[in-house]
Amino acid sequence: MTPSADTADTPRRLRKPAWAGRNYSLLTAAAFVTNLGSHGALIAAAFAVLESGGDGGDVGLVAAARTLPLVLFLLIGGAVADRLPRHRVMVAANALNCVSQGAFAALVLLGEPRLWQMMLLTALGGTGQAFFSPAAEGMLLSSVQGEQAGRAFAVFRMAMQGAGLGGAALGGAMVAVIGPGWVLAADAAAFALAGSLRSFLDVRHIPRREPGGGMLADLREGWHEFSSRPWLRGIVLQFSLANAVVAAADAVYGPLVARDHLGGAGPWGLALGFFGAGTVVGAFLMTRWKPRRLLLAGTLCVFPLALPSAALAVPVPVGVLCAVMFTTGVTVEVFGVSWMTAQHLSERNRKRPGLIAHRPHGLGHGLFLPAVWERDRMARSSSQARGCSGIRHKPWLLFWAT
Repeated sequence: MTPSADTADTPRRLRKPAWAGRNYSLLTAAAFVTNLGSHGALIAAAFAVLESGGDGGDVGLVAAARTLPLVLFLLIGGAVADRLPRHRVMVAANALNCVSQGAFAALVLLGEPRLWQMMLLTALGGTGQAFFSPAAEGMLLSSVQGEQAGRAFAVFRMAMQGAGLGGAALGGAMVAVIGPGWVLAADAAAFALAGSLRSFLDVRHIPRREPGGGMLADLREGWHEFSSRPWLRGIVLQFSLANAVVAAADAVYGPLVARDHLGGAGPWGLALGFFGAGTVVGAFLMTRWKPRRLLLAGTLCVFPLALPSAALAVPVPVGVLCAVMFTTGVTVEVFGVSWMTAQHLSERNRKRPGLIAHRPHGLGHGLFLPAVWERDRMARSSSQARGCSGIRHKPWLLFWAT
């Protein structure tokens, strides 16, 4: 009697939760693979520029080259994702990212890459991301149903951020040991694998778009959805400004401070790894806790994003920087899960789901565009100084602006 009871209990213990359907599992696995590669590639790209003889201004240019097409094409990407099968858009975008990162890796491994070449390939990667992000976000929102949506999003983000944790730590170590070229090649392979997984997504449950209208009509409808919701406007504006500060710290000042004060790529990769660990802890926290006021809790957790810029401005020792990054990671993940859950709840009662996921995503990055040029200008002014000593006041300005 006892063995059969144990046998009966085993499938029950191994059974997947009701919200973990086929699409959800494929999306989670693909996001894990993509983040494992891309977080290491973020470090590799910066140090590839520095090792090729570039300075902080060049790092800023390469980062801006990725962000500019992301801003320009994100709204169009949302409209495309609303018209074409989302999984095909995602696979095509992954293919573009695979080719661009593979070419970037080849340039670094075979010789000294030129700045314009790195900017061009990075811009191709940003273009792919612009078309990928709206389709991926809409696909994820449609893959989860029921009251456990918040837990599902928390588990998804925990897997995604856990991969980011491993990718940042491994990427920093690999850059220090074997150089940035091989890390970029691994990222290209990760995009290829993730695209293969996403090709198996089932989109039959997504209603087909009714004929009529055009892309401009879609954009007007998206603007109406955005402007008619004060909570949406406020969150997008807030996080766009905060995202600009974080991007400046991560893409430009982090590698510069690491090179001149912390010992190179390894310590910066370790700090990013602690940030990733914080995001995993924050996502796990959200599997157990559902705030009564989702957006209030999430909004308050955006403010600690100012701390890494302040830590880099001093600059603090590696241990203190890691602690700051960990704390920031926890709070930003509370925001991330709260934001996704709020979008999912808002989508429930809509006749045409997807616009909230697509259009505000692009509008928020549009608000990010002026900060890109400021970031580049600041990076160029920093490169004119000796090391980083002449730019310590810049991150403090970013800190107070946040």
